Amino acid sequence: MFLDEFHTLAGDRITISAEQASRFAKGVAGDYNPIHNPDARRFCVPGDLLFAMVLARFGLSQRMEFRFLNMVGDGTPLRFREHEDGVIRVCDDADKCYLEVTRSGETTRDEAVVEAFTRCYVAFSGKNFPHYLKPLMEEKGVMFNPRRPLVIYDSMGFSLERLDGLAPALELRDATLEVNGKRGDTLLDFRIDSGGEPVGTGSKKLVVSGLCDYDAAAMDEIVAEFYRLKAAYEA
Repeated sequence: MFLDEFHTLAGDRITISAEQASRFAKGVAGDYNPIHNPDARRFCVPGDLLFAMVLARFGLSQRMEFRFLNMVGDGTPLRFREHEDGVIRVCDDADKCYLEVTRSGETTRDEAVVEAFTRCYVAFSGKNFPHYLKPLMEEKGVMFNPRRPLVIYDSMGFSLERLDGLAPALELRDATLEVNGKRGDTLLDFRIDSGGEPVGTGSKKLVVSGLCDYDAAAMDEIVAEFYRLKAAYEA
């Protein structure tokens, strides 16, 4: 399957190296957040890769909620398990939990459908910056620290009317940013279509830390660096 190159399986443990995580972020999600660079001081595995791994192992359900609790570091052995309470948890050997997933409704394990939904959502999710966040921060007059930009994936969820014949496409419906001192909570609401017809809705929450006053020149430099990295990777 298409995720094979982005993780290593050893027994019932999965490890994701910094190089694998970075390739997924850039090559699949189009995400150039420096926190996913292998040499980043605060490197973490993209939440979207953990999301993709959950769908690959447990299938796509009509209603799913993902809560990201901690950041996964380079090569951390992880166990993906569904517990007696029905919650899927991604934990390390010390039982530190990084992701909790609840689900309900019907479930499909059709690989083509699961991969199509995964790629569709991850491509949408990878547009956090600059596509969605920059206009919101500019409107509110705030931005992350340009020297230490930190945008954290908090949670996401979606609801689908059906799973059969799903050919998904995601479209942003609304985006809001609530500022609380040095912290900003961003909510991205999206619609899920299939064959041009609406089949579901969802939302994603991001936390932006270390907010400061908006600096247009500094933001222009950050955006320019984003597109420089994108061009260099694609070349």
